Amino acid sequence: MKNGIGAGVSRWLRIAASACLALSLSAHAADLPPIRLALIEGMSGPFANAGAMVERNVRFGIDRVNARGGVKLADGAHPLQLVVLDGKGSSEASLVQLRAAIDEKIGFVMQGNSSAVAAALVAAIDKQNAREPDRRVLFLNYSADDPALTNDACSFWHFRFDAHAGMRMDALADALNDDRAVKKVYLLNQDYSFGHDVSREAQRALKERRPDIAIAGDEFHPIGRVKDFAPYIAKIRASGADAVITGNWGNDLTLLVKAAREQGLDTKFYTFYGNSLGAPAALGDAGVKRVIAVADWHPNAGGAASDAYYRAFRTRYPSAADDYLVARMPLMVDMLAAAMTRAKSADPLAVARALEGMSYDGEGFHPMTMRADDHQVIQPLYVMEMDKAGTKGVAFDNEGSGYGFRTLLSVPADKTAQPTTCRMPRPAR
Repeated sequence: MKNGIGAGVSRWLRIAASACLALSLSAHAADLPPIRLALIEGMSGPFANAGAMVERNVRFGIDRVNARGGVKLADGAHPLQLVVLDGKGSSEASLVQLRAAIDEKIGFVMQGNSSAVAAALVAAIDKQNAREPDRRVLFLNYSADDPALTNDACSFWHFRFDAHAGMRMDALADALNDDRAVKKVYLLNQDYSFGHDVSREAQRALKERRPDIAIAGDEFHPIGRVKDFAPYIAKIRASGADAVITGNWGNDLTLLVKAAREQGLDTKFYTFYGNSLGAPAALGDAGVKRVIAVADWHPNAGGAASDAYYRAFRTRYPSAADDYLVARMPLMVDMLAAAMTRAKSADPLAVARALEGMSYDGEGFHPMTMRADDHQVIQPLYVMEMDKAGTKGVAFDNEGSGYGFRTLLSVPADKTAQPTTCRMPRPAR
């Protein structure tokens, strides 16, 4: 009996000791410093709504990583922490915020809602990393779509998680190839680098796929400064265009499509962001089967895993006004965490090398591969048309508007890839 009691006590002590050790390890893990990610975006000004949307999407990704225990590094599990910095949509202010992030020793910076800002950040980060290799920064780009960023202006320290303008335009042109009723198009874009990219890529893609289509107009407007697009709508009507191709985003897109509805313009819109913030509600019935958009994902892409991911986002952000999931943004965070785990490090150089060539399953519904040659992500693209919620293929609407999008064309990841002219120098160590 004594031996039995002794054995029992000994076993209890071993269990207690193990429990204490587990608690100690848990406490140690909880005490590990967070890995901070800086979001430099326009959180004020005319595109503040787009900045707030990005923040929600990035926080959703961070929440999911942290709910799974954080990032597993050599010394244990670290949580991710978001630091939001207001770049005000300008290169100058964004560069000031980049310096603030560097001074805080934040090694990962995210930005996307301006290709001009992205180009300025890439140039500054290249200089910073060459000058102070012990304070390097990795740049994660989720929306700046200027093709040059992964071509002649590519950088080892820059990774793009969105399809660039040429890739998106090819997908739209494939859809236009099936729309033989379109004979004339009007190009209307924001007057900055990305808007000019869209115009140039549209002309290229139409020449390759639909040389019979005439370009009735090619116009640029000041970014974020036009309050009334009625004069532009009048020009489009006068041109006789059957369709408009635009890369407008944010309020510039919302106000454009609102003016089209108010003026009763009976023209199709082939857009990069026609499914974006406020656009479906602004268009209303006028947009039904007339607004075409291209994206890497949308709520009605289909499949159980995709539907579950979207429902999880709606649970996290139940307000209809917050209902704009841009899947590549939280998936970017998840892919970054996976690269850190693979590298067993949060050092920007080690993480960059882990990201190069990395394939990621996108939570089971959106496969992504980070091409090593130019740091351009290769992923599926969808061309979709607007319709009323509840119609065939439109199970979910956008922002409680009663309107959503159905897939017209699904482009597999390998079919979206384009050649690159990137010849990036790589650090030796």
